[in-house]
Amino acid sequence: MDYRPLLNASKLPDVKTTIFTSVGNLAREHNAIDLSQGFPNFEADEELKSLVTKAMHEGHNQYAPMQGYYGLREQISEKIESLHNRRYHPEKEITITVGATEAIFTAITTFVGKGDEVMVIKPAYDCYEPAIIVNGGKPIYVQLDAPDYKMDWTAFQGKITDKTKMVIINTPHNPSGMILSKWDMEQLEAILKPTNIILLSDEVYEHIIFDKQTHESASRFTDLAKRSFICASFGKTFHVTGWKVGYCVAPAALMAEFRKVHQFAVFCVDHPVQHALATYLKHPSHYLELINFYQEKRDFFLNGIKSSKFKFKPTQGTYFQLLDYSLISMEEDEIIGKRLITQNSLASIPISSFNVNNRNDYMLRFCFAKKQETLEQAIEILCSL
Repeated sequence: MDYRPLLNASKLPDVKTTIFTSVGNLAREHNAIDLSQGFPNFEADEELKSLVTKAMHEGHNQYAPMQGYYGLREQISEKIESLHNRRYHPEKEITITVGATEAIFTAITTFVGKGDEVMVIKPAYDCYEPAIIVNGGKPIYVQLDAPDYKMDWTAFQGKITDKTKMVIINTPHNPSGMILSKWDMEQLEAILKPTNIILLSDEVYEHIIFDKQTHESASRFTDLAKRSFICASFGKTFHVTGWKVGYCVAPAALMAEFRKVHQFAVFCVDHPVQHALATYLKHPSHYLELINFYQEKRDFFLNGIKSSKFKFKPTQGTYFQLLDYSLISMEEDEIIGKRLITQNSLASIPISSFNVNNRNDYMLRFCFAKKQETLEQAIEILCSL
């Protein structure tokens, strides 16, 4: 059978295998130390895992409510109010999702249609653009410049048109590790205030931020909160990315529309895990202690490579660190990244994959959410180059 006529109907004809899959496969093929993908190689808290088992034995094994287990939504509401002084109603304004990716896809699908423009700040995580395109929208790019990756709000404002339906921000930012400051968020608030543009704020690394800086959630800013979907990830926070549980908060009117799509996309999320998380969240130390935990790993990694030829600015948030290899080679990042795997047995992610037109910034992204011995092995390799 000739499948070409069928394939012509594809909504994502240009989407290829993601860089994460390509690098991951190559890393496994060469038995490389994998600092490419954003997940820990250490175990989650035994207490949290035990709570899931307990929930199973207590019979929470059938469908959860479509919006999510109410007890978990209550804990999320209390957490946000405590951290950001904004109350979201557990019944009407919080939905548990299949990870942050589903939350992001659902928010885009709910409001973006044919011809709508969506602002994407590059380098950007790779789930935003396919969701926009598959819904008939058009990504409009604002490219950040290495090595600081700071926002140019004048350039940003110049890209807004009467077709702009949504803006996507990510703070702390993957892959650069920068954070949007209070001043940045105030600039964004002022620019969006006279518009009807929806804000999608990807805050999956909300609890991983360093050097006594503050996570400036969109929920902290009154006008931004009125127009925002804020997406978060328990997988990133509690070292359980494979559980694929996250959440989304938004004003009631926006959330009501969000749930219309959510209920038919996934209906509900893993029930025993939700009960476990609700109990676990009652102790704020479980997420507040992440700052010191990951800052120690960041500092260990960076102190270890001080004698290397790599240049770097310490990441402000996330568990990723960018390294500038321009003193080692002026090759394309995908070439040197591949050679680092095949010849040196160390995997990273080339940043060009996330830039407009695959622009080469001579940057590789390394994940330091790894065991001490894994980081030590990686440090030895990086210092040998």
